[in-house]
Amino acid sequence: MTLGPDTNDAPHAAQRQAGFTLLEILVVIAILGLLIGLVAPAALRQLGGAKLSIAKQSIERIGAALDLYKLDVGRYPGTEHGLGALSDKPSGINGWNGPYVKGAIAADPWGRNWEYRAPSSRTGHDYDLCSAGPSGTGGGEQICNP
Repeated sequence: MTLGPDTNDAPHAAQRQAGFTLLEILVVIAILGLLIGLVAPAALRQLGGAKLSIAKQSIERIGAALDLYKLDVGRYPGTEHGLGALSDKPSGINGWNGPYVKGAIAADPWGRNWEYRAPSSRTGHDYDLCSAGPSGTGGGEQICNP
């Protein structure tokens, strides 16, 4: 009879120590859930702010192309010609020296078409170039040329 450790129990002891317990896995999942719950809203707020910034920059860029159009033609394109007049020459327009933009004008950051009106419905503006904003309903969220 030997008093040392049983050699038959050694593989079983190693197998018991190899994995994680259910409690350890649940603790890790809870910690990951808390981290995601804290970080995700901040990341989504940053994404929303970035789209707003892109919309404002796009309005400025398109506005600069509209200003070049006005320098050549003498007026902004009318609502009937729209922003397409910046890439394709409208019929009956003299002095057009475009295209003023490469290709078609991309949609706003939320995937909707820009709203363009000339003459403007706002006082003190020659034209309206607007995005309906994140919700797409316009109203208070509408982003327009300054």
